[in-house]
Amino acid sequence: MPWIEANGASLRYTLSGAGKDTLVLVHEAGGCIESFDDALPALEKEFRVLRYDQRGFGFSEKVRELSFEGVVADLAGLLDALKITAPVYLAGCAMGADFAVGFAARHPARVVKLMLTSPYIGSNAARGTGTLDRAALVEREGIRAAMSASHARSYPDALRALDQERFARYQARWVCNTPASFSAQARMVHGVDLTPEYPNIKAPTLVIGAKHDTQRPPAKAQEVAHAIKGAQYQLAETGHFMNVETPQLFAATALAFFKGQ
Repeated sequence: MPWIEANGASLRYTLSGAGKDTLVLVHEAGGCIESFDDALPALEKEFRVLRYDQRGFGFSEKVRELSFEGVVADLAGLLDALKITAPVYLAGCAMGADFAVGFAARHPARVVKLMLTSPYIGSNAARGTGTLDRAALVEREGIRAAMSASHARSYPDALRALDQERFARYQARWVCNTPASFSAQARMVHGVDLTPEYPNIKAPTLVIGAKHDTQRPPAKAQEVAHAIKGAQYQLAETGHFMNVETPQLFAATALAFFKGQ
């Protein structure tokens, strides 16, 4: 997988698939390109698929500070660097949905359709200090210290039981995150409120509420759908990380919305 300089950062990316249209996949907090591995085969049949490690994660450039605007600008810079000028299909998962919202709101002409899984509306700061507490724990003791409690919330037993090997692979990737970058994203997320962004989205949008998501419950996803003009809402039998926990369902839902299958 190659790297490219985009918006002042070295980003790892991959382009694959046979379709003429480009689908951009934006991974979850703590995720990476491999977060979409199990969903990829179905998507590649219909799209040229662009995956990338966000700044600070996977094998992209590591950081100690992040800004929401900077991460959104990274995606615009990546598309520019790859000379992808045609509008793209865009899917973001959990925290990746937030960045997809930011991109679609700031660059409406560059998005054909938008799919958001487990998005959130309102102030993250109002939800309490849990995100900041986890950032402090990771900085003191490393990623593994936060893994058990974090995954108890984001990857419940009912979804682990579907494929224990998939869950083990997810944990093995997740624990390899860099503490500084992970904490930087947690601090950045704490100050985000996307409520003003939703009315600026022009692309046809599908919002997915995850039945087993306690961090960003379906009711919040439904509020997001109401805030985006003309958006569709769908409740899915999945969790906080739909792309990881139920990848076949993620792919099938994306194809049904994007391609009308």
